[in-house]
Amino acid sequence: MLSHWKKIVPAFLTAGLLLTAFERTRTDRLMVDSAQALLASLYPDQKKKIAFALDNLDERTHWLYTPFERHGLMLKEMSPTQQRLAEALLAAGLASQGLIKAHTIMSLDTLLFIQEKDGNLERDPSKYYFSIFGDPKTEGTWGYRFEGHHVSLNYTVVNGKIASTPSFFGSNPAEVLEGKRKGLRVLGREQDLGQKMIASLTAEQQAVAIVDQKPYTDILTTNSRKAALTGQPNGLPVSKMTAAQKAILDEVVAEYAYDFPSDIADTRLAQYKRLQNEAFFAWSGSTKPAGRHYYRIQTPEFMIEYDKAQEDGNHIHSVWRDFKNDWGEDLLAAHLKAAH
Repeated sequence: MLSHWKKIVPAFLTAGLLLTAFERTRTDRLMVDSAQALLASLYPDQKKKIAFALDNLDERTHWLYTPFERHGLMLKEMSPTQQRLAEALLAAGLASQGLIKAHTIMSLDTLLFIQEKDGNLERDPSKYYFSIFGDPKTEGTWGYRFEGHHVSLNYTVVNGKIASTPSFFGSNPAEVLEGKRKGLRVLGREQDLGQKMIASLTAEQQAVAIVDQKPYTDILTTNSRKAALTGQPNGLPVSKMTAAQKAILDEVVAEYAYDFPSDIADTRLAQYKRLQNEAFFAWSGSTKPAGRHYYRIQTPEFMIEYDKAQEDGNHIHSVWRDFKNDWGEDLLAAHLKAAH
């Protein structure tokens, strides 16, 4: 029997099927199981804080990536056991690299608390909130949010189909400049791949891609409930790039997609591939790695934004927005149409 598995398992691993076969069929169920386990562990007063109706759009679509008082149940309001269950729900919606980013971003609040020396109680790695919308079931509609300073993850699940935007990661500092953690860069690949992309362009292409010599001071969609930019897309059309340049842009998009489980990542990448020749790459600010800068990748259906301009260029904001399916708008509309 053992020799039988020794033959089979490597074949699956070589084909890349063993892990992805499970992930592609289980993400929504892991979300449901984790959410139900967390809810079952809570006391009534905690449930009142964490639970909202799915149709409470004022709450469900209210999001922000700065430190402020939110609605929901904070990690610091949970027992150690409840925190472990909450962690399972967070992990259900992220791939390992996304989970590492989330935890490391949260840990930077401890660093900011020390650096600012003003006793700012908003700088607290346990001041992150969970909110659950509707009743978590494998067949039905529900959603959840995990949010705090520089992390905002929003999921809507409709009969097993998952919408995962807006998804936001930020980092302050972008690079730790002193102390034991000197050199830490949570979102370093987002920066490095953007730099690799702009550096790959010819002078003529850069003249088109750079839409403003001054860096934008934040992502342009900010925390708007409806992601949109005025006017036509600008920057360098992907259709005007070489095959090598397109391959670099593929790397940039993949870095953002693979923060999430394989089924979500595959959906994002398939959407990008379908729209790639209609996409634009835009840049503002300095093209030097240490300079203040911004970039975006915009398609007819979604947009990635990245900004490294605040705090003398040592502060990053990044986001993936879907123009029609943030908070599962398209999924829910299709569900309602089918139901009626």
